[in-house]
Amino acid sequence: MAGRAHSFVAKTDVHYPTDVSLLWDAMRSLIRETGRAAIASDVPGWRQWKHLSRRVKGQYNTVRRTRRASKPDVAAYLDCCRQLIERAGKTLPALEEKGVNCSRIRDLLAHAERQADQTRRRLLLEEQIPHGEKVFSIFEPHTRWISKGKAGCPVEFGLPVCILEDEHGFVLHHEVMWEGGDTDHAVPMVAAAQERFPELRAVSFDRGFHSPENRARLDEMLDLNVLPKKGYLNQADRERETGDAFVAMRRKHPAVESAINNLGHRGAGRVRSRGAGDFARAVALSVVALNIHRIGLLLRRAQQATARRTDRLAA
Repeated sequence: MAGRAHSFVAKTDVHYPTDVSLLWDAMRSLIRETGRAAIASDVPGWRQWKHLSRRVKGQYNTVRRTRRASKPDVAAYLDCCRQLIERAGKTLPALEEKGVNCSRIRDLLAHAERQADQTRRRLLLEEQIPHGEKVFSIFEPHTRWISKGKAGCPVEFGLPVCILEDEHGFVLHHEVMWEGGDTDHAVPMVAAAQERFPELRAVSFDRGFHSPENRARLDEMLDLNVLPKKGYLNQADRERETGDAFVAMRRKHPAVESAINNLGHRGAGRVRSRGAGDFARAVALSVVALNIHRIGLLLRRAQQATARRTDRLAA
């Protein structure tokens, strides 16, 4: 059995993240959750929470209307947010005394504090925020910034998903890459697929999966490891990659794009589900739908072939 491994981006349902918009997401959610909990528990200070939310929104709109926000407008926006963050922090003990579960409010408070700090550092102090500190969605915090260098699509927001398809068009295994990239998942993908399909003895990849460790490990696991090397090819590498079996599988590898397109039409292109668990479930269901569709396609072709033979015999 031979297979093809490739990765694609399953997008999360998020807007383009900016510092000021992420801060607004955190603030409107924090004000709403705190206000509703306070009113339900008779805790004072949040009777006009809708008015407070509109006030923050007004400051946010003032900042986002211009292409480059002025520092006084940003400072006023941050000052308004900081006052409400402090008020929410002081309200938490009173809510907990009333027996309210404040875990959601604490999470939103942490998001708001982080976004306010990052907005101040980047727009007022003109610092460059390290990539590891950034969160690209308040509501889908598992969202990653992915730049694959595609023409017309410099950045995608979501999670990379790796699939391993066999020569008949069935997806044997898939993994959502919560962390790391293609090189980190090449060996685990093949190992997981071989646990259920021991007859899998040849797999093709693209160069993005290559590392010296992956090549050595996959050579041990597979009879034919079609993993092109990055960069300069020495004589041994050139001989390996110009072999008949290697070239034949390499030419068939782009067919995996058909499976990726199929998954996109079955819900994995942009995942509307909320939360990391539902995201993974939606991707898995897309894979199941693809395999069921493939079974139906093969059955229909078999029925059509049978019908043609019957017509020929009748004629």
